Amino acid sequence: MELPHLGANCNVESCNQLDFLPFQCDGCGKIFCQHHRSRDQHNCTAPEIQLPEFKGEKSYACSIKECQRRELTPILCQHCELCFCLSHRLQNDHNCVKLPEKCAKTKTAEHIQQLLAQSKPKPRPIPTNPKAIQMNAKIALMKLKGKAAGDKGIPQSERIYFSVCLPLDVKKPPCALFFSQSWKVGRVIDFIADQAFITNKNNTNAEKKLCLFHGDTGVKFPASETIQDIMSTDYLLLNGSTVILEQVSEDVEQLVTLDVYKSF
Repeated sequence: MELPHLGANCNVESCNQLDFLPFQCDGCGKIFCQHHRSRDQHNCTAPEIQLPEFKGEKSYACSIKECQRRELTPILCQHCELCFCLSHRLQNDHNCVKLPEKCAKTKTAEHIQQLLAQSKPKPRPIPTNPKAIQMNAKIALMKLKGKAAGDKGIPQSERIYFSVCLPLDVKKPPCALFFSQSWKVGRVIDFIADQAFITNKNNTNAEKKLCLFHGDTGVKFPASETIQDIMSTDYLLLNGSTVILEQVSEDVEQLVTLDVYKSF
């Protein structure tokens, strides 16, 4: 039985490969294998196809190099006279070269800024008599140990006693509390707030948050450091010291008026 003729040989002389899925060029009409199917691969003798000129609606590219958007109608900036897409049509959006510089502050505004800067309270200097602070803390410690409240699970050897002045808007007298020397200041703040029933917004996006300050110097204690670490530095924080809990903004590093906290 005679077998049917399958495939065709490639017309490239140097190839002449039998291809079972031959390709016929739409230019010269000859048969080629898969390796010579494109016009460039077999040096097609047919003239190049001339594409008709596009006569539809033209589009306009955005002058921003990184932008690939095009618009059917030109959107010209009235200032730099360049063409932009809808997203970059405004001066600020395309950094227009004709964009006017921002107006400088007026003399009145500058004067107001100067007054505000002058009105800010200056930090209270740390007392020059640390011995007096140490003596006061020792005397206060003896009184605090007899009445201080705290977590009874804290070993006696780890307990640190403070007289805690509460925020002014609470309008309550100072309270005696003890803490673990290994606690971080942040935990101390949380404990005081729980004991005194004070709203604690430290874990929120509130503008003002509870912070702990030295009762004699007004200096703020870092929330991430432990009581033990702070006591080993020059903060002058001692067992028996007075501390102040107050709700302030983040930029406040020191309280200026301290006596009002001890007047309740």
